[in-house]
Amino acid sequence: MTADSGGNRAPFEAATGDEAPLGADPRERAAAVRAAFDGLREIRRLMNTDRDDPLAAPAPWERHQPVRAVALALEAAAIPPSAVGADGHRLATGYRCGEAERPGVVRVEWLGPPGSGAAYAAGEELGRCARVLRELGWEALEYRGRGRHRYLEVEPLP
Repeated sequence: MTADSGGNRAPFEAATGDEAPLGADPRERAAAVRAAFDGLREIRRLMNTDRDDPLAAPAPWERHQPVRAVALALEAAAIPPSAVGADGHRLATGYRCGEAERPGVVRVEWLGPPGSGAAYAAGEELGRCARVLRELGWEALEYRGRGRHRYLEVEPLP
């Protein structure tokens, strides 16, 4: 979390991979991610009362904001987000979450700056992302797009 000019803390936002590099103290950021993820788990506990295991499925909040929810899950699992500079060029290798073509579906890619080897690592890293998300009740299927570019399409299980 960061403080604004009035000394108030800005609301927490999970990193989608389209932001500037995270400038916060890594320990402070990790604590903020843990607190946000604990809050998400509490939302699941309170909202999924019709399930045997309320923590095993996305809650309505996650279904309405799937990009934010998926990004939070990945960041909470200590998977690094990508980052972009002011000029729009990639500065860091990691996941990028964005809306897919179908509503309610998240596209997760493994991106990095030119020469970073991100494309070569994509298969393994997207597999790691998929495992994290599946454990949290998301369906994560891998596809190949233009130029054999790998990506996941992620949506909540029913």
